[in-house]
Amino acid sequence: MSFSDLFDSGFKKRNEDHFAAIVRVAMDDGIISEDEKAFLERLARKLDISEANYVQILKDYQKHPINPPTSYDRRLERLYDLSRMVYVDHIKGDHEEILLRKIAIGLGFTPENVKYVCDKALTLVSNGVDLDTFIDEVKSMNR
Repeated sequence: MSFSDLFDSGFKKRNEDHFAAIVRVAMDDGIISEDEKAFLERLARKLDISEANYVQILKDYQKHPINPPTSYDRRLERLYDLSRMVYVDHIKGDHEEILLRKIAIGLGFTPENVKYVCDKALTLVSNGVDLDTFIDEVKSMNR
């Protein structure tokens, strides 16, 4: 096995664990709604998760560890990517906000500030900001 195979394997495993953590968050209320299911299917494609792995993760999502990023910047990067997916995919109304908040809590944002952070994230993404601006703006909220 080459070094690049190890890297690809580790990268795929992190994507699968990240996806399983998002499934776990979506399953927090015991069901996956049609909007959540559609979002998960799009996310699985974006994370390059095969159909077989997708089905297996949905079935056994609790077997995957939850590994939220330890770095605040990495959390913000994931929030930025997820906010863009939610925004671009036009998940409408309350479902959009509830799903994003659930995922943000799974990423390690606190329940006390998750609404504010997600509202800011969606506003920034709808304004078309890049990742660096997004990180700077969200960080400036905490100053």
